[in-house]
Amino acid sequence: VQILTYLDGVVKVEETELKPRVGFLYSVLTHNISVFINSTRERDSGQYMCTVNVVDDTTSTGKNVAVINLTVLVPPAPPACRLQGSPTVGANVTLSCASEKGKPSPAYQWQRAEPTLQVFFPPAQDRARGTLKLTNLSLDMSGLYVCVAENRAGSAECSIILEV
Repeated sequence: VQILTYLDGVVKVEETELKPRVGFLYSVLTHNISVFINSTRERDSGQYMCTVNVVDDTTSTGKNVAVINLTVLVPPAPPACRLQGSPTVGANVTLSCASEKGKPSPAYQWQRAEPTLQVFFPPAQDRARGTLKLTNLSLDMSGLYVCVAENRAGSAECSIILEV
C-alpha cells in the first residue's frame, strides 16, 4: 500500500490509518527523504519500502529501492496474578502471572516482598510461563508475592497475598 509520495513538488499522503501520523522529516529537496510516523502502534509494524524514480535515468535500475522492517515494541500490559491450589500447611500451590499484551513477549520474575525478601529461580520459577511453584507450604511462607512482567519496552507488575 502506497503511503506517501512526492511528485513534481507535491507531497501526497494517501488515505490510510497512517495519514494523520506520517510525513517527510525534511523538505524533500533540501535533505534526504526520511519519513516519520508519530504515535506508533503495534499494527504499524511491518516492512516499508522506499522507491526513488528519476525521470529519464536508465542507469539506476534495481538500485533505487530500499526496504526496512519496523517492529513497534509494546510494553507489557498489567499482568493478572492468580493462585492455584489450596494454601494449607504441607500442600503445594502455583502462583501464575500473565500479561495479555507485550512485544516481545514479556519475561516474568516472581519475588517475595519485604520484610522477608526472597528471589526465586528455576525449577521453582518459570520465567517464560510466569509460574512459581511453592511446595510443602509452611506458615512462614505466608506473605506478599510480586510478579514483574518485563520486556525491552517496559514493565508492569501485580501481586498476590499468600495466606497459609
